[in-house]
Amino acid sequence: MSTTVLGLVRASHPEPAAAVTLVAGLLAVGVGHRPGGVAAVVLAVLASQLAVGWANDVLDADRDAAVGRTDKPIPAGAVARRTVAVGAVVAALATPVLGMVTNPMAALWVTVGLISALLYDWPLKSSPVSVLPYAVSFGSLPGFVVLALPGAPAPPVWLLAAGACLGAGAHFANVLPDLADDARTGVRGLPHRLGAAGSRAAAAVLLLAATGTLVFGPPGPPSAVGLAAVLAAVVVPPVSWYGGRAATRAGRRPVAAFRAVMLVALIDVVLLVTSGRVV
Repeated sequence: MSTTVLGLVRASHPEPAAAVTLVAGLLAVGVGHRPGGVAAVVLAVLASQLAVGWANDVLDADRDAAVGRTDKPIPAGAVARRTVAVGAVVAALATPVLGMVTNPMAALWVTVGLISALLYDWPLKSSPVSVLPYAVSFGSLPGFVVLALPGAPAPPVWLLAAGACLGAGAHFANVLPDLADDARTGVRGLPHRLGAAGSRAAAAVLLLAATGTLVFGPPGPPSAVGLAAVLAAVVVPPVSWYGGRAATRAGRRPVAAFRAVMLVALIDVVLLVTSGRVV
Protein backbone atom coordinates (compact mmCIF):
# COMPACT_ATOMS: atom_id res chain seq x y z
CA MET A 1 0.00 0.00 0.00
CA SER A 2 1.43 3.38 -1.03
CA THR A 3 2.32 6.13 1.41
CA THR A 4 -0.44 8.34 -0.03
CA VAL A 5 -3.12 5.70 0.47
CA LEU A 6 -1.96 5.08 4.02
CA GLY A 7 -1.99 8.81 4.64
CA LEU A 8 -5.56 9.06 3.32
CA VAL A 9 -6.64 6.21 5.60
CA ARG A 10 -5.07 7.88 8.62
CA ALA A 11 -6.59 11.26 7.72
CA SER A 12 -10.07 9.74 7.55
CA HIS A 13 -10.17 9.19 11.33
CA PRO A 14 -10.43 5.45 10.71
CA GLU A 15 -11.54 4.29 14.16
CA PRO A 16 -14.68 6.44 14.50
CA ALA A 17 -15.41 6.08 10.77
CA ALA A 18 -15.31 2.29 11.05
CA ALA A 19 -17.35 2.30 14.27
CA VAL A 20 -20.11 4.54 12.90
CA THR A 21 -20.25 2.56 9.66
CA LEU A 22 -20.49 -0.71 11.60
CA VAL A 23 -23.30 0.72 13.74
CA ALA A 24 -25.18 1.71 10.58
CA GLY A 25 -24.69 -1.75 9.08
CA LEU A 26 -25.95 -3.50 12.21
CA LEU A 27 -28.98 -1.21 12.34
CA ALA A 28 -29.68 -1.97 8.69
CA VAL A 29 -29.71 -5.68 9.51
CA GLY A 30 -31.93 -4.99 12.52
CA VAL A 31 -34.62 -3.14 10.56
CA GLY A 32 -34.77 -5.90 7.96
CA HIS A 33 -32.70 -4.72 5.00
CA ARG A 34 -31.74 -7.33 2.42
CA PRO A 35 -28.00 -7.70 1.71
CA GLY A 36 -28.15 -5.16 -1.10
CA GLY A 37 -29.86 -2.66 1.18
CA VAL A 38 -27.31 -3.23 3.91
CA ALA A 39 -24.52 -2.62 1.39
CA ALA A 40 -26.17 0.61 0.17
CA VAL A 41 -26.52 1.90 3.73
CA VAL A 42 -22.95 0.98 4.64
CA LEU A 43 -21.46 2.61 1.53
CA ALA A 44 -23.43 5.84 1.96
CA VAL A 45 -22.49 6.14 5.63
CA LEU A 46 -18.85 5.26 4.91
CA ALA A 47 -18.68 7.93 2.20
CA SER A 48 -20.08 10.53 4.61
CA GLN A 49 -17.60 9.53 7.30
CA LEU A 50 -14.68 9.80 4.88
CA ALA A 51 -15.85 13.22 3.72
CA VAL A 52 -16.13 14.54 7.27
CA GLY A 53 -12.83 13.06 8.45
CA TRP A 54 -10.87 14.29 5.46
CA ALA A 55 -12.44 17.76 5.58
CA ASN A 56 -11.59 17.99 9.27
CA ASP A 57 -7.91 17.21 8.68
CA VAL A 58 -7.70 19.65 5.77
CA LEU A 59 -9.20 22.47 7.80
CA ASP A 60 -7.14 21.64 10.89
CA ALA A 61 -3.82 21.11 9.10
CA ASP A 62 -2.32 24.45 10.19
CA ARG A 63 -3.52 24.02 13.77
CA ASP A 64 -2.17 20.46 13.91
CA ALA A 65 1.19 21.65 12.63
CA ALA A 66 1.27 24.47 15.19
CA VAL A 67 0.86 22.06 18.11
CA GLY A 68 3.21 19.41 16.69
CA ARG A 69 0.62 16.74 15.91
CA THR A 70 3.00 14.33 14.17
CA ASP A 71 0.28 11.66 14.34
CA LYS A 72 -1.66 13.65 11.76
CA PRO A 73 -0.68 12.70 8.20
CA ILE A 74 -0.89 16.15 6.58
CA PRO A 75 1.51 18.01 8.91
CA ALA A 76 3.65 14.86 9.07
CA GLY A 77 4.06 14.98 5.26
CA ALA A 78 2.50 11.57 4.68
CA VAL A 79 -0.09 12.95 2.27
CA ALA A 80 -0.62 16.28 0.52
CA ARG A 81 -3.31 18.61 1.82
CA ARG A 82 -4.70 18.99 -1.70
CA THR A 83 -5.03 15.22 -2.09
CA VAL A 84 -7.05 14.96 1.12
CA ALA A 85 -9.19 17.94 0.07
CA VAL A 86 -10.00 16.28 -3.27
CA GLY A 87 -10.88 13.07 -1.45
CA ALA A 88 -13.23 14.99 0.86
CA VAL A 89 -15.05 16.60 -2.07
CA VAL A 90 -15.42 13.30 -3.93
CA ALA A 91 -16.70 11.50 -0.82
CA ALA A 92 -19.13 14.31 -0.03
CA LEU A 93 -20.56 14.26 -3.56
CA ALA A 94 -20.81 10.46 -3.47
CA THR A 95 -22.84 10.41 -0.25
CA PRO A 96 -26.22 11.61 -1.62
CA VAL A 97 -25.68 9.59 -4.79
CA LEU A 98 -25.23 6.43 -2.77
CA GLY A 99 -28.20 7.43 -0.62
CA MET A 100 -30.35 7.66 -3.76
CA VAL A 101 -29.72 3.96 -4.37
CA THR A 102 -32.30 3.43 -1.63
CA ASN A 103 -34.85 6.24 -2.07
CA PRO A 104 -34.96 10.07 -2.19
CA MET A 105 -36.20 10.55 1.39
CA ALA A 106 -33.41 8.40 2.81
CA ALA A 107 -30.91 10.25 0.63
CA LEU A 108 -32.17 13.54 2.09
CA TRP A 109 -31.60 12.30 5.64
CA VAL A 110 -28.07 11.08 5.00
CA THR A 111 -27.29 14.35 3.24
CA VAL A 112 -28.59 16.38 6.18
CA GLY A 113 -26.35 14.35 8.48
CA LEU A 114 -23.37 15.00 6.22
CA ILE A 115 -23.99 18.75 5.95
CA SER A 116 -24.43 19.02 9.70
CA ALA A 117 -21.13 17.23 10.32
CA LEU A 118 -19.33 19.43 7.79
CA LEU A 119 -20.72 22.50 9.53
CA TYR A 120 -19.05 21.24 12.68
CA ASP A 121 -15.71 21.10 10.86
CA TRP A 122 -16.33 24.74 9.92
CA PRO A 123 -17.52 27.07 11.41
CA LEU A 124 -19.25 25.57 14.47
CA LYS A 125 -16.31 23.72 16.05
CA SER A 126 -15.26 26.86 17.90
CA SER A 127 -18.73 28.02 18.95
CA PRO A 128 -20.99 27.52 21.98
CA VAL A 129 -23.26 25.31 19.83
CA SER A 130 -20.50 22.93 18.74
CA VAL A 131 -22.48 20.01 20.14
CA LEU A 132 -25.45 20.65 17.83
CA PRO A 133 -23.96 19.13 14.63
CA TYR A 134 -23.07 15.93 16.50
CA ALA A 135 -26.64 15.64 17.81
CA VAL A 136 -28.16 16.29 14.38
CA SER A 137 -25.80 13.98 12.48
CA PHE A 138 -26.05 11.07 14.90
CA GLY A 139 -29.79 11.59 15.21
CA SER A 140 -30.25 11.49 11.45
CA LEU A 141 -28.22 8.29 11.08
CA PRO A 142 -30.89 5.86 12.36
CA GLY A 143 -33.49 7.88 10.49
CA PHE A 144 -31.61 7.27 7.25
CA VAL A 145 -31.23 3.56 7.97
CA VAL A 146 -34.94 3.11 8.70
CA LEU A 147 -36.17 5.23 5.79
CA ALA A 148 -33.83 3.42 3.38
CA LEU A 149 -35.95 0.29 3.87
CA PRO A 150 -38.70 0.02 1.21
CA GLY A 151 -42.11 0.58 2.78
CA ALA A 152 -40.67 1.31 6.22
CA PRO A 153 -42.67 3.42 8.68
CA ALA A 154 -41.38 6.73 9.95
CA PRO A 155 -38.44 6.20 12.31
CA PRO A 156 -39.57 6.15 15.96
CA VAL A 157 -38.84 9.27 17.98
CA TRP A 158 -37.04 7.29 20.69
CA LEU A 159 -34.55 5.96 18.15
CA LEU A 160 -33.77 9.43 16.80
CA ALA A 161 -33.48 10.82 20.35
CA ALA A 162 -31.09 8.04 21.34
CA GLY A 163 -28.91 8.76 18.32
CA ALA A 164 -28.87 12.48 19.13
CA CYS A 165 -27.90 11.84 22.78
CA LEU A 166 -25.19 9.42 21.70
CA GLY A 167 -23.80 11.94 19.23
CA ALA A 168 -23.78 14.74 21.77
CA GLY A 169 -22.03 12.50 24.27
CA ALA A 170 -19.52 11.48 21.63
CA HIS A 171 -18.69 15.15 21.04
CA PHE A 172 -17.75 15.79 24.65
CA ALA A 173 -15.74 12.55 24.85
CA ASN A 174 -14.00 13.08 21.51
CA VAL A 175 -12.75 16.55 22.43
CA LEU A 176 -11.28 15.54 25.80
CA PRO A 177 -7.85 14.46 24.44
CA ASP A 178 -7.53 17.73 22.48
CA LEU A 179 -8.51 20.30 25.10
CA ALA A 180 -4.95 21.51 25.75
CA ASP A 181 -3.99 21.67 22.05
CA ASP A 182 -7.27 23.39 21.18
CA ALA A 183 -6.72 26.01 23.86
CA ARG A 184 -3.34 26.84 22.32
CA THR A 185 -4.90 27.41 18.90
CA GLY A 186 -8.02 29.30 19.92
CA VAL A 187 -10.71 26.62 19.58
CA ARG A 188 -13.54 27.39 22.00
CA GLY A 189 -16.37 24.93 21.50
CA LEU A 190 -18.85 24.01 24.22
CA PRO A 191 -16.59 21.32 25.78
CA HIS A 192 -13.76 23.85 26.08
CA ARG A 193 -16.09 26.24 27.86
CA LEU A 194 -17.20 23.52 30.28
CA GLY A 195 -13.67 22.24 30.89
CA ALA A 196 -12.46 18.67 31.29
CA ALA A 197 -14.57 17.84 34.36
CA GLY A 198 -17.72 19.35 32.90
CA SER A 199 -17.19 17.58 29.58
CA ARG A 200 -16.70 14.22 31.28
CA ALA A 201 -19.89 14.71 33.24
CA ALA A 202 -21.82 15.78 30.13
CA ALA A 203 -20.54 12.79 28.14
CA ALA A 204 -21.45 10.36 30.91
CA VAL A 205 -24.98 11.76 31.35
CA LEU A 206 -25.67 11.85 27.61
CA LEU A 207 -24.33 8.35 27.05
CA LEU A 208 -26.49 7.03 29.87
CA ALA A 209 -29.49 8.89 28.44
CA ALA A 210 -28.88 7.34 25.01
CA THR A 211 -28.62 3.84 26.43
CA GLY A 212 -31.65 4.29 28.67
CA THR A 213 -33.68 5.55 25.72
CA LEU A 214 -32.69 2.54 23.63
CA VAL A 215 -33.55 0.13 26.45
CA PHE A 216 -36.79 1.71 27.72
CA GLY A 217 -38.00 3.45 24.55
CA PRO A 218 -39.22 0.48 22.47
CA PRO A 219 -42.56 -1.16 23.31
CA GLY A 220 -42.50 -3.88 25.94
CA PRO A 221 -40.48 -4.39 29.09
CA PRO A 222 -36.69 -4.07 28.99
CA SER A 223 -34.71 -7.29 28.91
CA ALA A 224 -32.05 -8.35 31.37
CA VAL A 225 -29.49 -7.73 28.63
CA GLY A 226 -30.85 -4.23 28.20
CA LEU A 227 -30.48 -3.51 31.88
CA ALA A 228 -26.91 -4.84 31.65
CA ALA A 229 -26.29 -2.33 28.83
CA VAL A 230 -27.46 0.48 31.11
CA LEU A 231 -25.00 -0.75 33.71
CA ALA A 232 -22.25 -0.75 31.08
CA ALA A 233 -23.09 2.87 30.24
CA VAL A 234 -22.59 3.71 33.91
CA VAL A 235 -19.33 1.78 34.38
CA VAL A 236 -17.42 1.99 31.08
CA PRO A 237 -16.89 5.78 30.77
CA PRO A 238 -15.32 6.31 34.23
CA VAL A 239 -13.02 3.32 33.71
CA SER A 240 -11.95 4.60 30.30
CA TRP A 241 -11.31 8.12 31.61
CA TYR A 242 -9.14 6.72 34.37
CA GLY A 243 -7.11 5.00 31.64
CA GLY A 244 -7.02 8.28 29.71
CA ARG A 245 -5.50 10.12 32.66
CA ALA A 246 -2.91 7.36 33.00
CA ALA A 247 -2.04 7.78 29.31
CA THR A 248 -1.64 11.52 29.81
CA ARG A 249 0.71 11.01 32.73
CA ALA A 250 2.74 8.60 30.58
CA GLY A 251 3.04 11.20 27.83
CA ARG A 252 0.65 9.48 25.43
CA ARG A 253 -2.39 11.05 23.80
CA PRO A 254 -5.53 9.77 25.60
CA VAL A 255 -8.15 8.36 23.23
CA ALA A 256 -10.00 6.01 25.55
CA ALA A 257 -13.00 8.29 26.10
CA PHE A 258 -14.24 8.22 22.51
CA ARG A 259 -13.52 4.51 22.25
CA ALA A 260 -15.70 3.98 25.32
CA VAL A 261 -18.57 5.85 23.66
CA MET A 262 -18.27 3.73 20.52
CA LEU A 263 -18.04 0.54 22.60
CA VAL A 264 -21.26 1.32 24.45
CA ALA A 265 -22.91 2.34 21.16
CA LEU A 266 -22.02 -1.00 19.61
CA ILE A 267 -23.35 -2.81 22.70
CA ASP A 268 -26.59 -0.85 22.39
CA VAL A 269 -27.01 -1.61 18.69
CA VAL A 270 -26.25 -5.31 19.10
CA LEU A 271 -28.83 -5.35 21.89
CA LEU A 272 -31.44 -3.78 19.63
CA VAL A 273 -30.68 -6.06 16.69
CA THR A 274 -30.75 -9.28 18.69
CA SER A 275 -33.92 -8.30 20.55
CA GLY A 276 -35.81 -7.31 17.39
CA ARG A 277 -36.86 -3.99 18.94
CA VAL A 278 -35.33 -1.55 16.47
CA VAL A 279 -38.63 -0.24 15.08
